[in-house]
Amino acid sequence: MGRLTTVKYYAAATILLPCAAVLIWPNQVWLTAVFLVWLIAVATYWIRTERKEHAERTARTIQSLQNSAIRTLNHHRHDWMNDLQVVFGYIRLKKLDKAAEYVEKISERMAVESSISKLGVPSLISYIQSFRTISNSLELQIVIKGDIHLNEITADADQIAETLIHTINAYRFAAKPGYGNAAVLTLELSLDEDALYAAFYYDGELMNEQQWKQKIQQQLEGAPMQPINFEQPYAKVLLRAEMRA
Repeated sequence: MGRLTTVKYYAAATILLPCAAVLIWPNQVWLTAVFLVWLIAVATYWIRTERKEHAERTARTIQSLQNSAIRTLNHHRHDWMNDLQVVFGYIRLKKLDKAAEYVEKISERMAVESSISKLGVPSLISYIQSFRTISNSLELQIVIKGDIHLNEITADADQIAETLIHTINAYRFAAKPGYGNAAVLTLELSLDEDALYAAFYYDGELMNEQQWKQKIQQQLEGAPMQPINFEQPYAKVLLRAEMRA
């Protein structure tokens, strides 16, 4: 609890004293007047404190979003610099076939980034694009089959996005750190006329499979996306959401 919140509650508690006095001596007009003035003062202080706390929370949220955006941009800039160096190296060595292959890989990655940006839910897009800045123990790969615009195909777009984020986080927090390569989680999204499908393929180990399973079940309870089956303990999870206009 922050300092302002503590002071706010202490100020509210002080109203008990004049309130008790009014109850004990109800015929004393001056006590009633003191109580009303005290009550107005406390209410005014409470409102001002609430506004100040809200402003501080908003400022912290904005700063957090700005820092996240800066980290994400720095990661992308670093990737682009690496790509340019590799392409330039192939060209300098006159390995044009290798340069063309690498440019094709860049084009494929750009196509995936474009598909992610079209998902239509800002919270999900931001989360996926900034994932590398928040996790070192898990690598997230995205496969989107076709054009999927969640905000256009279902009224449950925000809830579906929240389910996807929570499921990824369940893997992220359960991933067992290793000394070699990071564990890899692949999220594959596909769509047909009736439903949206999300397939999670996990390559790695978990610190506690039972806790992971409980977390997944809690997150999916009442969610628009529901599991189709658990073919393996955690290596493959298939979710399905009915399309609802």
